Amino acid sequence: MLLARLAHVSHSVATTSARSGKIALLADLFRAAEPDDVPVVIPYLAGRLPQGRLGIGWNLLKDPVEPACEPTLTVRGTDAALTAIGAVTGPGSQAERKRLIRELMGAATAEEQRFLFGLLTGEVRQGALDAIAVEGLARATEVPATAVRRAVMLAGAVSPVAQALLARGPAALDEFRLSLGRPVLPMLAHGAASVGEGIDKLGPCAVEEKLDGIRVQVHRDGDDVRVYTRTLDDITDRLPELTAVARELRGERFILDGEVIALGGDGRPRPFQEVAGRVGSRVDVATAAAELPLSPVFFDALYADGLDLLDLPCTERHARLARLVPEPMRVRRTVVDEPEDEARRRDADAFFADTLRRGHEGVVLKALDSPYSAGRRGASWLKVKPVHTLDLVVLAAEWGHGRRTGKLSNLHLGARRADGTYAMLGKTFKGMTDAMLAWQTERLRELAVSDDGFLVTVRPELVVEIAYDGLQKSTRYPAGVTLRFARVVRYREDKSPAEADSVETVLAERQP
Repeated sequence: MLLARLAHVSHSVATTSARSGKIALLADLFRAAEPDDVPVVIPYLAGRLPQGRLGIGWNLLKDPVEPACEPTLTVRGTDAALTAIGAVTGPGSQAERKRLIRELMGAATAEEQRFLFGLLTGEVRQGALDAIAVEGLARATEVPATAVRRAVMLAGAVSPVAQALLARGPAALDEFRLSLGRPVLPMLAHGAASVGEGIDKLGPCAVEEKLDGIRVQVHRDGDDVRVYTRTLDDITDRLPELTAVARELRGERFILDGEVIALGGDGRPRPFQEVAGRVGSRVDVATAAAELPLSPVFFDALYADGLDLLDLPCTERHARLARLVPEPMRVRRTVVDEPEDEARRRDADAFFADTLRRGHEGVVLKALDSPYSAGRRGASWLKVKPVHTLDLVVLAAEWGHGRRTGKLSNLHLGARRADGTYAMLGKTFKGMTDAMLAWQTERLRELAVSDDGFLVTVRPELVVEIAYDGLQKSTRYPAGVTLRFARVVRYREDKSPAEADSVETVLAERQP
């Protein structure tokens, strides 16, 4: 498949608002794709590189290259070229990487250049996410979408299912089934504003603690134990304590869903960043485990002793979990089986308040009759967390790409210092409507003091309200912290920069 076709579809999807229109575009693309194109096509549509980070940044892309007149690049050829560029290391590597990227860009048409630039800078965010790709794939192959979704759930990704379907037809879906040693994508939760709202939406439900740890999926087949992350990475060797725990549980063959957290001497959870650092450590695992031991907390059972439990209701899966896992290692929960009972609702609110006092993130409400919809952000799981907001000052903004070309998108956010300057806390491009993008582009251009074609630095006069999920340590930013999952709520033109939140206010958020 020519890259030009993929670039054109990507742009068309970005400019098509209707979900049905996006699905039709992707269905046509899949009909034209070869099976071996799929492992590149699907991640490219979602704005991902199959190789992960390649170290191709702004310095290698900033100098324009004359585009080609006719398309010649193929999807697989482009992927191979990018792999080769990422593999260049050693003395003179920067110059060689620049030569190769210019060679690639010179072979690309103008539309292909725009697509590649956005892909390499992380700005391809056109809404062609996996859920829509699944619908498009189902239409292209004339297979029920439910069957494709289940295969994707069990495969852990869209690409292998798409490749099998395009190569072997609908019968290929039978190859994808729940089995030990093959992780599935975890079920995720939508948000709710309050516990009461969640109960109203779900009816009878369980209210469970939401832990700020690392999601894990534990597979045991006799003495063989494998541990996988939310993104299906095998981290068994990094968590010897979890392997030991799994071998002590009652069952011989199971798949469990849960999290690992670290607890301080006071019983409160340690910061997420410490847990993430421990899980990410591959060197001297024994010492790391001794210095920061992790505790598993399990909240679901997907497979037990030869039985696939995914389609069972939440109540039955939890009963299976209770047979396998002792109570201290199961998530704390309360059940609201009579949602109209005011006493039960008050108990749920009290459970939420107690969870926060214990230092956890919030709660997850789970409908008692819900199956385990792996890989989906299902409406039968709802998370409730307290909302943190700060009023920060916009220090700069980056020009967008893809559907945001010509708009100032990624905001650089600062908190007020005592001396009247500002400490940058991070960036965000999330939470912005098209109308907001248009407005902020015009307003920030009025405040601009410099524009290098990538970054527009502005006078620190515009205050924006930012919601975020918490703080984490950072050596990159001057205050030593950065915002987690920051997103724009609204602009506060009623506030002056002197009324923005201070660095001291931000740092106070880290106190228990």
